[in-house]
Amino acid sequence: MNLQMSDSRSIVITGSSRGIGYGLAESFLTLGCRVTVSGRRSESVEEARATLAARHGSERVFGFPCDVREHTQVQALWDAAQSHFGRIDVWINNAGVGHAQTAFWDQPAQEMQEVVDANLVGAMYGGKVALGGMMAQGFGSLYNMEGLGSDGRRVEGLTLYGSTKSALRYLTDAWAQETKGTGVIVGALSPGMVATRFITDRYKDRPEEWEKAKRVLSILSDRVETVTPWLARKVLANRKNGVRFKWLSTGKLMGRFLSAPFRKRDPFQEVP
Repeated sequence: MNLQMSDSRSIVITGSSRGIGYGLAESFLTLGCRVTVSGRRSESVEEARATLAARHGSERVFGFPCDVREHTQVQALWDAAQSHFGRIDVWINNAGVGHAQTAFWDQPAQEMQEVVDANLVGAMYGGKVALGGMMAQGFGSLYNMEGLGSDGRRVEGLTLYGSTKSALRYLTDAWAQETKGTGVIVGALSPGMVATRFITDRYKDRPEEWEKAKRVLSILSDRVETVTPWLARKVLANRKNGVRFKWLSTGKLMGRFLSAPFRKRDPFQEVP
């Protein structure tokens, strides 16, 4: 499908005041869509909305703060976006948090609760609200943002985060099965490793470890502006239920490692 700059679908992206979510908002707007950006902090949401509106027109950008850990706020996000744009065509569960690489038994109990609430419970609330709303209107697409753990990989010290993403994969597939034949689509987005603070914050108090890890991470990672346009186009072109769009394929990964001695990559260069 050849997507022109006139696609006017309404997109809601949780956790889109920065990082991958913000990049997706920018990409959808570039393709002509209308976008609702959201995040926990009102100030960051307004800053993102204003910046995007200056580039793409205020009539196509709406901002609404939402903490996905609170069901009432997720419902309020749906209601506000639907009221503002008249409809919601695509909902992306992108909001989530990470944590420092820590042995599971050393993980603070409060942090465990925060990660599970943001990454898993928040996605469940998003599904409850968005899928319920889409069933009522008779159309729509929901995508979950997958990550480390979704494909079964395990990294020492990231057991908590990986467990939430592994559960998210099950949730995606189960929703796709439940919505089969309804006109509502459920799928997943797998951006691979993207150079954002989501990764660098893990090493903020360990500069020596970061310099070592960066060598491999620079091979694996891509910039936000490289990945999100591809994902946005895939979402808009898709008409199938249960799909999973994976940016970093096995072939692409092998090619990078083979070319690493001859090609220097530093996607983290401009990460604040």
